[in-house]
Amino acid sequence: MLMRTDPFRELDRLAQQLMGPGTWSKPSAMPMDAYREGDEYVVAFDLPGVTADAIDIDVERNMLTVKAERRPVAKADDVQMELSERPLGVFSRQIVLADTLDTERIQADYDAGVLTLRIPIAERAKPRKISIGVGSGRKGISG
Repeated sequence: MLMRTDPFRELDRLAQQLMGPGTWSKPSAMPMDAYREGDEYVVAFDLPGVTADAIDIDVERNMLTVKAERRPVAKADDVQMELSERPLGVFSRQIVLADTLDTERIQADYDAGVLTLRIPIAERAKPRKISIGVGSGRKGISG
């Protein structure tokens, strides 16, 4: 069997043991990616091993909060754990959303351990043409 050496693996394991699993009052962070795709922002969170019913998404004003809980897998009485590196507990991430995003139309999808949020850009924030009136001396803005 080949094993890859990682000099920080033991340090990471010790830090996880000292800090313990995340709780609802002190959750652990979750990794994410965020990017713009056309007229919407996409935010993807890694949540492997979390069931969809253990994920909670809230938006209050411009604060997006995602919380998830990875619960231990039920084991039979005769099972003895040899190695446990996958963190359990509560994970959370908060993101401040810009005023230019439409928080009323956020779409959430969960597939293969990845939670993907699609947040459209508000119509008022999209670029628009301004027409110029000729002859009347008045200029108007159309949107």
